[in-house]
Amino acid sequence: MRQIKTTKPGARTRESGSTMIEVMIAMVVMLVGMLAVMFTFATATAATQSAEEDLIARQKVLEAMESIYTARNSQQISFSAVANVSNGGIFLSGPQPLLCPGPDGLSGTGDDVACTTSAGATCPGNGAECMVLPGPDGILGTADDVTMSLGNFTRTIAISPVLLPNGNPNPNLSAISITVSYTKAGIPARTFTASGLISSYH
Repeated sequence: MRQIKTTKPGARTRESGSTMIEVMIAMVVMLVGMLAVMFTFATATAATQSAEEDLIARQKVLEAMESIYTARNSQQISFSAVANVSNGGIFLSGPQPLLCPGPDGLSGTGDDVACTTSAGATCPGNGAECMVLPGPDGILGTADDVTMSLGNFTRTIAISPVLLPNGNPNPNLSAISITVSYTKAGIPARTFTASGLISSYH
């Protein structure tokens, strides 16, 4: 005996289409996924744009730190001179442009001079250090090379005493903090810092 299936007028069957609420939920889920992908892409793009400057900033921090230790170890400067000008030393206080070392061979001191290119011209950016990079052909040393100024970089050398347990400064130990910062259009200002201790013994 055959059964006949009947449905009441207006009743919904299981095969009915998606409701408006289901469609809206699916759209929200897709939107959240797309926003996450776009955020990741934007972050990766920003990191790529600043990779070269980040590398330069780290290198300039390490160069300054190494030059101070080398000058102390070679007795080029006395331990008492390893201090900021405000404390009787030779290092300028506050952020300074990345000029080239003067006669004392140390960056961040009062005798720093404007940097020049290999051709003898003053570097752009008020004489801050500059670098020659390959141009569109990707080969260094050709006519399309580009000069990159580090005029958007600053370096801060801060030297402070290390206190003894009684609160007095240790006469044979100082703390050094070197910070290099730079600004670039389209990304927030970035800062790199290295800290260390330097003693009067070498």
